[in-house]
Amino acid sequence: MDSIRLGRTGLTVSVAGLGCGGHSRLGQRQGKSVSHSVALVQAALDAGVTLIDTAAAYGTEEIVGEALRGRRDAAVISTKIGPYLRFPAEEGPRITGADLIARAEETLGRLSTDHIDILHLHGVSPADYPYCREELTPALIKLREAGKIRFTGITERFVEDTRHAMLEIALSDDLWDVVMVGFSLLNPSARRTVFPLTEAQDVGTLIMFAVRRALSQPGAMAELIDGLVARGELDPGALDPADPLGYLARPEVAGSVIEAAYRFCRHEPGAHVVLTGTGSPAHLAQNIASINGPPLPPDAQARLAAQFGLIDSVSGN
Repeated sequence: MDSIRLGRTGLTVSVAGLGCGGHSRLGQRQGKSVSHSVALVQAALDAGVTLIDTAAAYGTEEIVGEALRGRRDAAVISTKIGPYLRFPAEEGPRITGADLIARAEETLGRLSTDHIDILHLHGVSPADYPYCREELTPALIKLREAGKIRFTGITERFVEDTRHAMLEIALSDDLWDVVMVGFSLLNPSARRTVFPLTEAQDVGTLIMFAVRRALSQPGAMAELIDGLVARGELDPGALDPADPLGYLARPEVAGSVIEAAYRFCRHEPGAHVVLTGTGSPAHLAQNIASINGPPLPPDAQARLAAQFGLIDSVSGN
């Protein structure tokens, strides 16, 4: 397993991180047993994964806590608490700083640990950010001073905020040790708007949405391409509409489009940990191998840049 320094945290972590949310939630959304999900986290640890990302909203913190019983020092735990009383929420009451501290204590209990390595504010929109900065950041600092958390983080609502407006605002403040950002070959806009800021401030990055529905389901990809063409964001002459990314699966490029997608993210300057979520041990092993693969060939990267380099309107979800 390749490793990397996670920005100014100084933590050395695996380049592949296990995401415990997404469409699988360690298999819980597919009806897998808790013991299956615990074993999956342990398989990730055995494979060299040292960063585990979960959240209060995912319902997987207790699974992570059980999997790390007796192995707490083997993993950096990243978890998240949203700014609203419910998650996700378009509107409704926000939590207070006191609520955040209370929820962090509950998270510590579910994780069966005395400290959280990285605690993020979860799914923050541009409109939410000023409130989070004024009301919730002081609570994060109190938690850090008490030794309950080591580093502060913030994650964007990438499905809605595909242009990273919140992170551009947040990174103007020197408050965040780690950020979670959406980045993929379908929307590489973070290379222009986010990574220059994180690199300048030595902020760690966790990459989400490297592979989502559009890259794993041909029908979803066709729908996405049709939408981009219809909006004038993509030149239909720049791709084969029947198989727009088929060239990535050629033997001289990558074993599959998904492998190429992970390798694309892994070797982007400014990208540190690429998160991958699954409910299958075999799928987990494939994804880890992809993330540990070499950079894509220059001609494939150039072709992707010509096709999707200016796209900033989609998440691929």
